[in-house]
Amino acid sequence: MTVHQQNEPLPAAPAIQIIKLPAGEGVWQRAVKRFRRHRLAIIGAAILIILIFLAVFAPVISVYDPYEMSLPERNLPPSTLHWLGTDGNGRDVWTRVIYGGQVSLSVGLVAVSISTIISIFVGGLSGFFGGRVDMILMRITDMVMTFPLLVIVITLVAITGPSIYNVMVAIGLLSWPGMARLIRGQFLSLREMDYVLAARSIGVGSGGLIVRHLLPNTVGTIAVAATFAVSEAILLEAALSFLGLGVQVPTPSWGSMLRDAQTLSILETRPWMWLPPGIAIMLAVLSVNFIGDGLRDALDPRTIF
Repeated sequence: MTVHQQNEPLPAAPAIQIIKLPAGEGVWQRAVKRFRRHRLAIIGAAILIILIFLAVFAPVISVYDPYEMSLPERNLPPSTLHWLGTDGNGRDVWTRVIYGGQVSLSVGLVAVSISTIISIFVGGLSGFFGGRVDMILMRITDMVMTFPLLVIVITLVAITGPSIYNVMVAIGLLSWPGMARLIRGQFLSLREMDYVLAARSIGVGSGGLIVRHLLPNTVGTIAVAATFAVSEAILLEAALSFLGLGVQVPTPSWGSMLRDAQTLSILETRPWMWLPPGIAIMLAVLSVNFIGDGLRDALDPRTIF
């Protein structure tokens, strides 16, 4: 056995590669960069902005009244005067499509805002306090989730009366359980993190922990879930309007326009009456889903840090 000589050089230690992030670049800046690289998300955002622009500025964009009927101009095909033709009452289809966007998009945004508030309240309290509070709130959540959403919404709207406001409230009050469970899961994991335990040890109360530490770190999950919920609310509103339980005539909405064009003769000979609202629903839902995919990838905790 040879004795290691004292003057023999020691093996060199492996070089440690230090990755430096750009100065001043935070988590949200990196998330924005990742979102911009998601092509479908950018396309979806552009389409959604166009739809919102058309809906907001519909009185300026169109020269026709969405409610005014003109019997001599009934069932006209697309032309230079009427870009998308006219319906069975002589009303301009293009005008009714962009005015219908006001209803469908507003229902999606308002209903999801209501459900998001409920989800944050229920999921946050359940995940933070745990124990008996968690058991009670989650059993209520499970009970609501067992009900078929469309059937319960139809029943509630039928009882309260069909209107845009009742549709918004009904969808918002019944579509929160899925998001609430996601928020609960985030709170359950975050409340055991070192920075939360440190804040608790120096006397930060429950309200401060939730508002300052837990809720800001759940924004990504909430944003993604709310985005997908918007597309579901748009589809649900269209279904209710198609069944006659949503927005009532003569107020235009994409679902009610499809209901007015459901006869076989219209489907075969006058496609301009049902294709535009159908395409509008498809574009709105796809654009929102693309944005949701982009947000999910951009805010993924495994790659954002």
